[in-house]
Amino acid sequence: QLQKDLEEVKELLMNATRKRVRDVLVAEKQKLELEIKNQPPPKPKDVAEEEKSSLGGYTVKINNYGWDQSDKFVKIYISLNGVQKLPAENVQVNFTERSFDLLVKNLNGKNYTMTFNNLLKPISVEGSSRKIKTDMILVMCKKKREEKWDCLTQVEKESKEKEKAAYDTADPSEGLMNILKKMYAEGDDEMKRTINKAWVESREKQYKGDIPMDI
Repeated sequence: QLQKDLEEVKELLMNATRKRVRDVLVAEKQKLELEIKNQPPPKPKDVAEEEKSSLGGYTVKINNYGWDQSDKFVKIYISLNGVQKLPAENVQVNFTERSFDLLVKNLNGKNYTMTFNNLLKPISVEGSSRKIKTDMILVMCKKKREEKWDCLTQVEKESKEKEKAAYDTADPSEGLMNILKKMYAEGDDEMKRTINKAWVESREKQYKGDIPMDI
């Protein structure tokens, strides 16, 4: 903008004939030249963009993902629209033997993070990597031992074990009764008729002595 002002002043100076006007234009020309000289050098576009992204935007924690496994790898799929348009260095994954951290920088003005701690089994840091696909990041955790993982983390395993223990200690007949009640409440007329019929037949068998009374 200053450069354009300077060019315009120079044009006016060339056409000016009165001394007073020329003196004003010369003073303005010198002032503009000094301002231009003292301006900081323009920053490269990528540096300017990086600074802008670090100042603006905010960080979003990723909670949704999918996963599967092969003999050698555990694969975590994270959906992020437009991630393939980012420079590769903006998608960073740091691995340890039992964890990994994902950081995606400046995707549509936001940063995205995901952390997995206490992985179920140890992984090879050197053999693990990440791949950027269309609208998706694939994190490849290399298994140290070729064995099946029942879940991703130790916390998930403990949670499943607690659920199983609670189910195993529950009264089986009570559990069955609860399932039937739920099916009856949520079922259509046909389902309700079927359950009613099964219930009546079961009671009739009990009265006839076909089934022990404590069942």
